Amino acid sequence: MRLLSLTFFLLMTLAGLAHETKLYDVEADASKQIAAAIKEANAQNKNVMIQAGGNWCSWCIKFNKFTIADAQIDSIIKASYVLVHLNYSKENKNEATFASLGFPQRFGFPSFIILDKTGQRLHTQNSSYLEDGKGSYDRNTVFEFLQAWTPWALDPQTYQATK
Repeated sequence: MRLLSLTFFLLMTLAGLAHETKLYDVEADASKQIAAAIKEANAQNKNVMIQAGGNWCSWCIKFNKFTIADAQIDSIIKASYVLVHLNYSKENKNEATFASLGFPQRFGFPSFIILDKTGQRLHTQNSSYLEDGKGSYDRNTVFEFLQAWTPWALDPQTYQATK
């Protein structure tokens, strides 16, 4: 009976983990996801942040958990970006979409693509530059990356002297 209880507990834990880590929809039409995000970003005066990766990618899952756990980072994402999780997996490589974005998979996963509210690609970020070398992400580096590509940071009026 004890073995049966332990087996049940392990299966439920694994099922919970599998459900928890489904950031990427392998069946989604990536071009439609991005088009909807651009439309939303345009209406809200935000940029689009695409996190390219897959449910198989431990660093992709780790980044998502990292950003949610830090209130300031979570806040800047919600205030400045429409977030899209762009799937790349054996089931669906979204090759045409990745090609249209300049092949960000060349940096490994996750990789981040920033689009402005009209859909123009502004930046592609190699996520290894955001790591802390200790198995996680560096909070200050991630925050600076996110802050540097906000609509506010890219607005020329931000840098004009007030009279």
